[in-house]
Amino acid sequence: MTEKQILISAGEASSDMYAARLVTALRERVGKDVRFFGMGGPRMAEAGVELIADYHEVAVVGIAEVLHKIPTVIGVQNRLKREAKRRNAALAILVDSPGTHLGVARRMKQIGVPVGYFIGPQIWAWRAGRVRIVKRRVNRMVVIFPFEEQIYRDAGVPVNFVGHPLVDVVRPSMTRAEFAAMHKLEANRPIVTILPGSRPNEIRQNYGRILGACERLKRDNGDIQFVLAVAPNLAADFFSACAGSGPEIKHVTGATYNALAAADCAIVASGTATIEAALLGTPMVVIYRVSPVSAFILGRMIRTPFFSMVNLIAGRGVVREMIQDDFTPEAVQSEVRGLLDLSSARDEMKANLADVRAKLGPGGAIERAADIFAQML
Repeated sequence: MTEKQILISAGEASSDMYAARLVTALRERVGKDVRFFGMGGPRMAEAGVELIADYHEVAVVGIAEVLHKIPTVIGVQNRLKREAKRRNAALAILVDSPGTHLGVARRMKQIGVPVGYFIGPQIWAWRAGRVRIVKRRVNRMVVIFPFEEQIYRDAGVPVNFVGHPLVDVVRPSMTRAEFAAMHKLEANRPIVTILPGSRPNEIRQNYGRILGACERLKRDNGDIQFVLAVAPNLAADFFSACAGSGPEIKHVTGATYNALAAADCAIVASGTATIEAALLGTPMVVIYRVSPVSAFILGRMIRTPFFSMVNLIAGRGVVREMIQDDFTPEAVQSEVRGLLDLSSARDEMKANLADVRAKLGPGGAIERAADIFAQML
């Protein structure tokens, strides 16, 4: 039997994880006579994908920040097109990252390769006109948030909602007491976990203000302990340049779920991490900041009442969002202190987060997505 070639592409760390799991699930469905190639990172490489490009080539946050990346992105798109044509690819599976992947989808259409898209563009939040581009270029959209399915269907895009892939993987591997003992913390004292982002440029925007909030919180309550969940893609000494004379912050790497599960409250950069905190039922405040130029542009494009995925899924303000100028050390201090001081506030937020968790669907999202893409073959 002739070996089938499948292009699969991920543009950032979380997508790399989803795509790697998708490759494993697809192999179980289509057999061994298939070869995967494309763009991704270490997870996809471990899953046996031949990497034509590394996702770090295209990963960036912010409108202004992306401008200098445009030539690199176009180069990657063309590279993937050449390889797909040379290998006579049977299918292209694109995961998230519409800034890169809608361009890849156009190139796949040019050479007659059908496109399946997993985790689609957030057309409900901004740039709604992209749905027309999706309709022209994508054969099947597979979405992970419940409200997305109707939006794409109304636009005439073939679509399936499969649930969120994190539902299967977000769970702690140890108790709060075990986590505290491992990292020399005291389980009977408050723990605040910090997730400032996973990309260097977003962390540089967020972390200084978080440190300011931690200093204020420590002055309020000397018992508070701080844990920084370091993204595994960052160098071990990345945060040393940011360290000031503030309170002691315990750094942990590769233990994000345990650090969140052990926390009384978390300070979380808007993004996938808010979904992880919600799945663990951890009360949180959501923060984010981009460059002033990006903020100016985005402020005129975003058309949703909320910024964080948790609130968008809930359809109401479940967690406090502090975005751009609203994100100050004083505001973070006030909100975290309110959650730490009032068990009723924490309990109410946990109940609301449980509702969010229920809306993310049952486990098995990756397997359902693999079923759909296998049928496309």
